[in-house]
Amino acid sequence: MTSIGEKRISYIALALPALLIYLAVMAFPTIFSVLLSLTNYNGGKIFGNPNVKIVGFNSYKWMFTEPTGNFYTSLKNNMLIVIISVFGQIPLGFIMAYFLFRKLIKGTDFFQTMIYLPNVISPVLIGILFKNFYVNPNSVYMEIVRFFKPAAEFTLNNNPMIPVLVVILWMYTGFYMIIFLANLQRVDVSVIEAARIDGASEGQILLYIILPALLGVIVTCTILAISGSLRSFDLIYIMTAGGPAGKTRVLSLYMYQSAFQGSPNYPLANAISTVMVLISFTLIIITRRVEKIFGEKE
Repeated sequence: MTSIGEKRISYIALALPALLIYLAVMAFPTIFSVLLSLTNYNGGKIFGNPNVKIVGFNSYKWMFTEPTGNFYTSLKNNMLIVIISVFGQIPLGFIMAYFLFRKLIKGTDFFQTMIYLPNVISPVLIGILFKNFYVNPNSVYMEIVRFFKPAAEFTLNNNPMIPVLVVILWMYTGFYMIIFLANLQRVDVSVIEAARIDGASEGQILLYIILPALLGVIVTCTILAISGSLRSFDLIYIMTAGGPAGKTRVLSLYMYQSAFQGSPNYPLANAISTVMVLISFTLIIITRRVEKIFGEKE
């Protein structure tokens, strides 16, 4: 028989490679990023900063108190993306999935493919497409506006986040539609048919059968939408690059610009990333609590 010591050695041998990869790829960069945010390192001798010193939370203080308010603008834009994701993409994705599942419209395969199609296209290409459609002074959108109002001038200063939010809503709704559609397949059709025989309307089937069966999935999609909203970068970078005047900047773009554009400010960039990690940890805790409450009801 295999001894307990041999079992432990085998377990360690199996777990050690994955643990080392995790430490090298995840844990070490995270710890190094936090430590770097507490220093004055700005590129070494090349950028006139040969001596690296620990300066404490100066970068965090600057981030929260700088006169331009870049952090709060970026955070506000991220929250707008969260709102459009949670209260736009998820409800629309669910409604579309329900229509397709119940076959309330014809051509379900065609609509399923067309709605999901944006998810297989690179966000960079989508950003270029909608930049030419909406953002540029001679865009398709502005040509349409000038057709009805010839004196109209190009401006993106009043509501610069609207085109970004519209594209995000269009782009990712199909992702949640597929998740809901896949989980709707698990609902027992005989239960729905029995409810229809008993005289239940379509609304009652949706309210008393479908929604209770998908509560856990809705919670999971909500957390995915929130966490995904914090990582928004490529689409916004291509469409607006954070402009005009930083009004469409998000946290990830703010971090990128701090580190790689102009004079590098690596401590500030790492401070921003640390705050984003803390927000992610908070979301993980919320996810576990919400799943504990609603998961058993699925």
